[in-house]
Amino acid sequence: MIFNPNEFEFVATRVWVANRIVFMELTDGRQIGFPAARFTRLSSATDEQLAQVVLRLGGSAMRWDDLDEDITVTGAALGRFQAPLPLAA
Repeated sequence: MIFNPNEFEFVATRVWVANRIVFMELTDGRQIGFPAARFTRLSSATDEQLAQVVLRLGGSAMRWDDLDEDITVTGAALGRFQAPLPLAA
């Protein structure tokens, strides 16, 4: 069987941020998180700005109005990030 990630679309039912990790709960109940540092605009955002995330497009996208940032749920779920994982101090 050949896996084609383009055949999948992930949809979130909720999104939240804790300790600079963005979490998504998908329609199948899975919870996925990623460091805010993996996206340029999120990495420099304040904790208050990060917390202002909302779902848009029927749960297909995350939106931060103050940061003018949109991230697709599918892209984040498949690990399509802008920046590499930060090195541990």
